[in-house]
Amino acid sequence: MSRIITISEASSIAIHSMVLIAAAKENLNVVKIAERTGSSKHHVAKILQRLVKEGYLNSNRGPAGGFALRLLPEDISLLDVYETIEGKLSETSCPLEHPVCPFDKCLMGGIVTKMTREFKKYMAEQKLSDYVK
Repeated sequence: MSRIITISEASSIAIHSMVLIAAAKENLNVVKIAERTGSSKHHVAKILQRLVKEGYLNSNRGPAGGFALRLLPEDISLLDVYETIEGKLSETSCPLEHPVCPFDKCLMGGIVTKMTREFKKYMAEQKLSDYVK
């Protein structure tokens, strides 16, 4: 079922963590990221491991360990990070995915599709490098 876009806690942590990592001069560990995002270190660790698995981050253990970007910040969009956590955004003409509408026109006026398109466009245009000083 199509739904109105939500930004879950997991995708918010992922996006904020990736910006923090992109801006850092050295590797950031889970504890530092959890403190900066106000999140559980276990939740942060789980999310970051997903980003490692998908090829966005490198992970190193040890006292100087932590996370670092595998790609350049200008090559990673917020949409890339969002969809890694939430899955690919799909556009449908009907929020209920009905093949035939029982009404003469969509009661939602196509707003779900419009919102999804705007969200995708905005997130695709925003690169990690846009948030790094």
